[in-house]
Amino acid sequence: MRNRKEAVVTSSSSGRTTLISPGTTVRGDITFSGHLDIEGAVTGSIQAEPGREAILRVVEGGTVAGEVKVPHAMINGSVEGDIHATERLELAESAVVDGDVYYNLIEMAVGAKVNGGLRHTSNVADDLAAKRVARAAETVPAGPTTSS
Repeated sequence: MRNRKEAVVTSSSSGRTTLISPGTTVRGDITFSGHLDIEGAVTGSIQAEPGREAILRVVEGGTVAGEVKVPHAMINGSVEGDIHATERLELAESAVVDGDVYYNLIEMAVGAKVNGGLRHTSNVADDLAAKRVARAAETVPAGPTTSS
C-alpha cells in the first residue's frame, strides 16, 4: 500500500525534476514545482509554487540552510531552518533538522533528529481550535454587575 501511494504522489508532479548535485552549492531563494532533489547544498529559502504539486527531497549528504515551505518533503540529509510541510513530511534515519517542524502528516524513522519543536497544523485542527475557543468564551460566566 505504501509504495502505491508514493507512485500516485510521484506521477502527479508531471515528471519535472530539478537536481542540485553533490559538490554544487546554490546561494539564494528557490521557488519550484515538480521535484527538487538536493544532493548538494542550498543556502536560502525553498518554497513551492502556490497551487502546484511539489516534492522536495534532501538526500543523505544534502544540506539546506534556510526555511522550507512545501506540500511534500522527504528529508534524509540536514536542514538548518524551519520546515513547513502542508501535506506530508518524511524524516528518514539520517535526517537532521535544526529548527521547528510544522506538518500535517509526519513519518519519522528511528534515528532521525529534530532539534526544535514539532507542531501539527491542518485546516481541520485550526477549525476545531477556533470552535473550542468560541465555546469556552460562551460558557464563561459574566462578572458581577454593579448597580448605582
